[in-house]
Amino acid sequence: MNKRRLRSIFHSLHKALGLSIGLLFALLGVTGSLLTFYPELQLVFYPEIAASKPNVTVQPGQIVEVLRAAEPQRYGSWRIELPRQSNAPVMARYYKPIETAHLDFAPLIITIDPATLSISSKRFWGDDFFTWVYDLHYSLLLDKTGKTLLGAGSVLIIFLLLSGIYLWWPNPGHWQGALIIKSGAVWKRRVYDLHVKPGIYTFLLTVTLSVTGLLLVVPGWFTPGIELISPLTPYFRGGQPPDQREISVSANDAVDIALGRFPGAEVRWIETPSNDKAVWRIQLRQNGEPGQRFPRTNVWVDGYSGRILAIRDPGQNTAGDTLMDWLHPLHNGEAFGMTGRILVFACGLTLLLAFVTGVTRWRHKRLRHRSV
Repeated sequence: MNKRRLRSIFHSLHKALGLSIGLLFALLGVTGSLLTFYPELQLVFYPEIAASKPNVTVQPGQIVEVLRAAEPQRYGSWRIELPRQSNAPVMARYYKPIETAHLDFAPLIITIDPATLSISSKRFWGDDFFTWVYDLHYSLLLDKTGKTLLGAGSVLIIFLLLSGIYLWWPNPGHWQGALIIKSGAVWKRRVYDLHVKPGIYTFLLTVTLSVTGLLLVVPGWFTPGIELISPLTPYFRGGQPPDQREISVSANDAVDIALGRFPGAEVRWIETPSNDKAVWRIQLRQNGEPGQRFPRTNVWVDGYSGRILAIRDPGQNTAGDTLMDWLHPLHNGEAFGMTGRILVFACGLTLLLAFVTGVTRWRHKRLRHRSV
């Protein structure tokens, strides 16, 4: 097959994919940009949930008491996120409320003012703008079915990107012209440059976001293959169910036990014992972990004896574990701090630009062909 014929095939493929899944590509870009900064934006759009005083330290046991007093009928586990920003609230999730049990993921979310220990909001996942955007980005608002569709769409998006880079690839000696946006060009050339050049500059980042997003949304498609190369550490799900005794290990005790195992780590999340498992799970972040909000260091503490039942230490990762640990921090940019998050935010917006300019070029060519 000669080069001209191959290029024609790739051009047809790129056009078909762009017109069929280009809107999905743009949608994922814009929603992903919003979600990159959604913890901060949430405090701007919903100021009533912000802490009334900055930098207040609250004891985990106090938070658990507030939740149990406010929702005594909920016997399952609460997952509590401690504030990372000076004005952020404590945020607690009850993962399987009866009201949304028919959905794959729709926890009850309660925010608590760390200064006053008063509840500042109570809602179900998807009831506010940013969790709705998250569902749109992660499942197209279609629950499990949406994740499958999004996984298939992400595979096609990767082919769209690869076909685009093939069509752009310049001949030897033409690299400068292929990389610069020409000033003073006619509008058709400007549209072409705006369609192609930002995509070239962000190609590696866009591919990284697409691949990590694919592995995050449908991990079951890939973990068996990863396990063949490097085993993955299984998630601990043990622990005895509660008996007639009252759990004697408090949230404060469990946190102290976890910090004793990982001194110097920062506590990020606390998961309480439930009606079927008398275990505390303390999620911490050690220095050097790529994940800021969702680190991977975990300590499981027996609620009766205080014995450590299991740990998850990224310092003992297999290669497969490390790959999985990096997926989310790469996808939202936090692995590289504020710079990484800004780059991911900007990259998401370039996908909308690529879709708009791509449709503009297609419509112009159709009109030109009709006039001939």
